[in-house]
Amino acid sequence: MQEIKNNLYNAFENVLSKDLDKTLLVLQNGLELTRRNVVKQSARIANTLESLNAKPGDRISIQTEKVTDSIALYLACLRGGFIYHPLNPDYTSSEVSYFFEDADPTIIICDPKNEDTYKTLFGLPKKIPILTLSNRGKGSLVSRSTSQSTEYRTHACAADSLAALVYSSGTTGKPKGVMLSHNNLISNAKTLIKTWKLSETDCLLHALPIFHVHGLFVGINCCLLTGGSMIFLPRFDSETVIESIPRATLMMGVPTYYHRLLNSGQLSRSKCKKIRLFISGSAPLRIDTFNDFKQATDHEIVERYGMTETLMNTSNPVDHLRKAGSVGLPLEGIATRIVNQTNEVGELEVKGPNVCMGYWRQDKASKQSLTVDGFFRTGDQVKKDGDGYITIVGRKTDLIISGGLNVYPVEVETVINNIEGVLESTVIGISDDDFGETVTAVVVREDGSQLNAEKIIALTKQELASYKVPKAVFFVSKLPRNTMGKIQKDIIKQQFIK
Repeated sequence: MQEIKNNLYNAFENVLSKDLDKTLLVLQNGLELTRRNVVKQSARIANTLESLNAKPGDRISIQTEKVTDSIALYLACLRGGFIYHPLNPDYTSSEVSYFFEDADPTIIICDPKNEDTYKTLFGLPKKIPILTLSNRGKGSLVSRSTSQSTEYRTHACAADSLAALVYSSGTTGKPKGVMLSHNNLISNAKTLIKTWKLSETDCLLHALPIFHVHGLFVGINCCLLTGGSMIFLPRFDSETVIESIPRATLMMGVPTYYHRLLNSGQLSRSKCKKIRLFISGSAPLRIDTFNDFKQATDHEIVERYGMTETLMNTSNPVDHLRKAGSVGLPLEGIATRIVNQTNEVGELEVKGPNVCMGYWRQDKASKQSLTVDGFFRTGDQVKKDGDGYITIVGRKTDLIISGGLNVYPVEVETVINNIEGVLESTVIGISDDDFGETVTAVVVREDGSQLNAEKIIALTKQELASYKVPKAVFFVSKLPRNTMGKIQKDIIKQQFIK
């Protein structure tokens, strides 16, 4: 049934409207924005998008830096019933062309520097409006919105209406659009709020990117739904984060953040005395990082586990034992089971209101991701201890998680294999203290080729986002294969482990 109460924004509004003059965002320059500021700007932007013929169910593709108006833009999409489609601002034009073609957006919002390039992208219809939003908070989106009304009636929708389309690397190597409904987002945020005991008195130190489930749907949604506030930083920087920690009660980050904070040598128990929780996710948290962080701050990091398709599935508890190396217990209302076990390790399957509506325009992949009784196949290999705590021991796929961001080897291999002088290549993730895993290429050169590692890295930088570019390139005479001709990445990894 189409009702306003099903819209995620309505849930936010019920909280924010109680005190519109309360500070919502504290920016890096010290400027504070109230709830009223953000709500009014979201109405202006929603009216702007509607004036360009955006209709409920239309995709709004967004590839901008994390700026002051980012949250207002997100809220505007929710209010209008538009499908929010965030993209990593680090993607190159050749990468985003695939997303634009697949998502079929009605409007594109990008950094001003990309506007002319995107107008000429192959497959991009000429009539699609392109608006701009710069890292200084300027651009045509802002200028167009200035004259718009600060009133906007939130669109009524069904609980399973799509709120967001977030692309996740799949087993085929081509990213798949994950369809997340308003109910997916509302239910998961409410569960996390209860699990972590979040409240309006909390202040979240937000240094995460917001093109990703972690920063957007875990961080921002939980804050808006409790009525808390955020120290809203454009990006992670150790010095700035450490300066901000004494003013926050919560911090969410990827393991790389916590490793870098430790290495800064500036962490102390006194600086962290106001913090209630440090939360980690998006990649495995090393046990030594957990232990070292506790030693430095007297805080045990709360590790949790989720994925784009299911949002959050498990978390270590707030009031009970937090186990290093474990992602904790299943969240309330989420059923989990381990199948095809060998030596107590098997694939984790989950079921609940957190599971996505499927993959965008990929019915076959959507059906294959679910069991006959409705459990989602995560592809993650796990084990469970006697207390019910779950530990991720590996991934069914070869997905690399570097600095909390997903890198699918096939995409990188395709670029490298097209370089003149390369016979073949394979890409693996090598364990790294800082990034969790680093992208590493193993290459077989054509006979007579003098191609070197520096050249390969330079050429891949032209085609791929920086986090996908190999940090190291090794050359071998041949790649090991099994009897079926499949490259044996496990053997290669052992060869190049430091």
